[in-house]
Amino acid sequence: MKIFFPLISLIIFISCTKTGTPEFNSERQFEKELSELQNYFKIPGLAALVEKDGDVVYQKYFGYADVGQKINLDSTYLFPIASLTKVFSGTLIMRLVEQGKLSLDDSVNQFFPEPVFGDSILVKHLLSHTSQGEIGKHFYYSYRFGFLTKILEAVSGKPFDLLMADEIFSKLALKNTFPLIDSSQLAVLDLKIAQPYFWDNELKTGSIDFGFSASAGILSNLEDILSFSRALDTNALITGASKQKMYTPFKKGLAYGLGIFSQYFDGRKIVWAYGQYDCYSSLLLKIPSEKLTLILLANNNLMSDPARLIYGDVTSSLFALSFLKNYSYKNENIPLLEEKGVVKSETFHKSDFYRKKLLAQALADAFMARFETEKMSSSIKLLEKVFAEFPEYEKYADLNLLHNLSFLKDIAFYKELEAFNDFDQQLETIGTQLLKEDPSNPYANSYMATFYDRKGNREKARFHFEQILKAENYSPFWYTSEAKNWLTQH
Repeated sequence: MKIFFPLISLIIFISCTKTGTPEFNSERQFEKELSELQNYFKIPGLAALVEKDGDVVYQKYFGYADVGQKINLDSTYLFPIASLTKVFSGTLIMRLVEQGKLSLDDSVNQFFPEPVFGDSILVKHLLSHTSQGEIGKHFYYSYRFGFLTKILEAVSGKPFDLLMADEIFSKLALKNTFPLIDSSQLAVLDLKIAQPYFWDNELKTGSIDFGFSASAGILSNLEDILSFSRALDTNALITGASKQKMYTPFKKGLAYGLGIFSQYFDGRKIVWAYGQYDCYSSLLLKIPSEKLTLILLANNNLMSDPARLIYGDVTSSLFALSFLKNYSYKNENIPLLEEKGVVKSETFHKSDFYRKKLLAQALADAFMARFETEKMSSSIKLLEKVFAEFPEYEKYADLNLLHNLSFLKDIAFYKELEAFNDFDQQLETIGTQLLKEDPSNPYANSYMATFYDRKGNREKARFHFEQILKAENYSPFWYTSEAKNWLTQH
């Protein structure tokens, strides 16, 4: 089933100041850019809401809840929010801590009949994604978060779905928020869900991921997520002190607090969370100091997946950057998307924001090159511009940039193009630097192993794959299987 995603036509009324200079309209510009991004990422339906100073200043529904039936998306449709559930779970844990039923310093093993981890792994380590590797030192987004489900049931004496309903859903009178348990539940409650889709060179109908745990599984809409967000703002569910613990990075330099991401960018503290299923994606972003909140829901995964948000930097998301640009910076002079990857020198500003914006598009272009090969050249041009204008790339090197450089090689390899050797120096330097800071980092080791393998350097490839398997206190993941398979074959 093929579908064309036209940009939404906008009737623009431009208000003027007394001097006749057009005023910048955040809502108008944000809507234009959301429409561009919906088209770019092939998103069938997108729901967006912005709150400022306690008031909803923007709310819009784009596209379709059901493409085949041509049913427009509106407020009556619900979305599986995937890992946004973790913010609800983090809040629930802080409530039980305040009630004296649980301590963040409790050993995880005490809640299970048999030990599941080492005794030094505590509740706070699962909640902050710092339980892998050297405990409490490094952030690795992990499915271990899901073990909090049994812990919450153990201390409360209730099934997790009833506990969440009693402590949060009912207290906030959330009428459109449910645990996503199974298909029969949808039929009994007669729930309207935006249909699931994924993009594979054309739009295809997908499936709903059922199952409810501390990690994922809440079904909701913009209005109810806003009610939950406001309850955090007003300390209606937990105290200000507990919220501050949630919103504070677990350790200086880490990307995550307790159940929610926390980072600083250009003087702004940003707390945020994202969700990603195979056919859905979501984003909650807050700038507490400016009383700004963004909520986005989509019925494919491309609002989240291309940005590699799992690595903990929301500024790799073009959606987040559009929100920051229009509502925090209030700057309409910076284009969100550079046409065909070409940067106009007269619009280039040597700022952290502009560098992030170019890198975010380069990352997105590389991902979308899986479907449109010409976007590979766009990603390359953007990266060339960034490295030329910001030559000290070691200072801003991170896993997202390493992923971008590696992914371009993947595109060339799997599409059987000519060998892609651009940026080899940057890739090797960045990978080496990241592994110097964290020698066991499985992502960096995987990227470097693949890099050396394709270069024909089996010795170095073997070293990095072995590092993945030798590392202690890591749960199996895709990089584990990759390393095992390579070492078995070589």
